[in-house]
Amino acid sequence: MQLGIHLPHIGRKAGPDSIRRAAIQAEELGFDDVWVSEHIIVPENAGYPPSPNFWDPLLTLTWAAAVTSRVRLGTSVLVLPMRHPLPLAKELATLQNLSQGRLILGAGVGWLEAEFDALGVPFKERGRRMDEGIAMMRAVWSQDPVTFEAKWIPAKIDTMRAQPQPIAPIPIWIGGSSDAAVKRALRLDGWHGSRVSPEQAASIVKRLRAERPGPDFTISLRVSCNAQTVTGMHDVLGTYRDAGIQHVMTAPEDRDIDSYLATAEAFHRAGEGL
Repeated sequence: MQLGIHLPHIGRKAGPDSIRRAAIQAEELGFDDVWVSEHIIVPENAGYPPSPNFWDPLLTLTWAAAVTSRVRLGTSVLVLPMRHPLPLAKELATLQNLSQGRLILGAGVGWLEAEFDALGVPFKERGRRMDEGIAMMRAVWSQDPVTFEAKWIPAKIDTMRAQPQPIAPIPIWIGGSSDAAVKRALRLDGWHGSRVSPEQAASIVKRLRAERPGPDFTISLRVSCNAQTVTGMHDVLGTYRDAGIQHVMTAPEDRDIDSYLATAEAFHRAGEGL
């Protein structure tokens, strides 16, 4: 089983030194990848997310890439419909090349309608914009010159050029447990779920593997832990592994960086040998 760790770029522990220390620790411990999340703007007094202090995910991964050489760099998840695909494709291709091909694009449609409203993006079109945005980015990454006819996203791309293109394909893992999210994931490179119990995992794996049995499709889960819960993670990870989950990323909930680093070390130790 492969293990990932969420970087401390959210809340009171976020900061350049915290992110640097966490990325270096992840590489030294042997984690397979480091991860970030995304919110651009959130309502005041929102019940969730617990903090409005979200450092930009792609700049955070670039900072982490600069102090590491091996760990992969993942997004859990970028809300693609909130962003225009052309500048995003440029940013992702640049990060892929700066990191020598270590990027994983975890992507989702989003759920916070007020955030879409603030950005001027129609919330009810997010699924269609998601699919068209992925297709547009893949076209830009693989065609030179590129022509793309857009229906939902404001764009006119007719025999144009966008470089650099990625030095290696950027795998796309789709987050979300809805039927639409699972179907979207099956058309791409992987599924990155969350809030899935070990008991629920087996049925989801069965559905995914019925259509995508090969090693070119990754089944990943995001879980939470902290200093109080991490001691029981060995058995939990073993149950996920037995259900067919290939990759688990944890997001430590500790509020200070020293506690975070201790939880990260304990989580990696819990996964050893699995």
